[in-house]
Amino acid sequence: MDQANLMTEPLYKAVIGTVIDRIVSGELVPGAMLPSEYDLGAELGVSQGTARKALEELERRGIIKRRQGVGSFVAVRTPENALFQFFRLRNPDGTQAIPGLAEETVTSRKATASEAGQLSDAPERVHEIVRVRTIDGARLIYEKSVVPAVLFPGLAERAPLPNALYALYQQAFRIAIVRADESIRAVAADQETASALGIVETRPVMRVERKAFDIADRCVELRLSFYVTDHHAYGISLA
Repeated sequence: MDQANLMTEPLYKAVIGTVIDRIVSGELVPGAMLPSEYDLGAELGVSQGTARKALEELERRGIIKRRQGVGSFVAVRTPENALFQFFRLRNPDGTQAIPGLAEETVTSRKATASEAGQLSDAPERVHEIVRVRTIDGARLIYEKSVVPAVLFPGLAERAPLPNALYALYQQAFRIAIVRADESIRAVAADQETASALGIVETRPVMRVERKAFDIADRCVELRLSFYVTDHHAYGISLA
C-alpha cells in the first residue's frame, strides 16, 4: 500500500492495509516482530496514536499478538489454537471436544461453478479434503473442505494431513485464517453421510456450511460438515 492510498482513506485503516500487505507478501512472516507504534507511525507519516489504533484493530482480528513491554508480533497459528478457535463441538459438561481422524482422502480436481464463484479469484482447480472425524472413538463428523489449488500448491501430495488444517495452511502456505462465516441447520443424513458415519439414512444431523477468510479477507476455504450431536453441542460465544 503506497503513500497515495494513505491519503485517500482513514489513516488507521491505511496502516492496517500496509501491515496486511506485508504479511501477505511474506515480508512479515508468522512470529515476526512489527515496528513499534512510534517507528511505524514515523515510517508511514501518521501519528503514534493512529499507529496504535491500527495495531489494536489488528490484534482484535487475531492477525497480530501484542506482548506488554515487548512488542507486537504476527500471530502464529499453532495446532492447538487453530483447533480450539474453529472446532466448536462441546462435551456435555461444556468442555472442548477433541476430534480424532478416522479417514481422509485428498484429491485435486476442476472447480465447480459454485466453488469458483465463492472462492477468491475464481480458481479453475481446487483441492478437496474429505474427512471422517471421531470424538472418543465414535464417528461423529463428516466434512468436505475445498481450497484453491493455486494458493495451496502440492497440498494433495502432503496427505495424510495434520488434525488442525488451519495451522498447516499458515505454516506451509502462508495462508492465515482469521475468521469464518457459518450457516447451520438440521437435516436428514443422506446416503453418503450415513455411510461415512455408520448411521441410518435420514437420521437427523447438523449441517454446517463454512466460508473461511484469510488476513487479506479472501475466501480461501469452503467447508461442509455434518455432525451427529446426540451427546454434544455446537458451542458459540457471542460478544
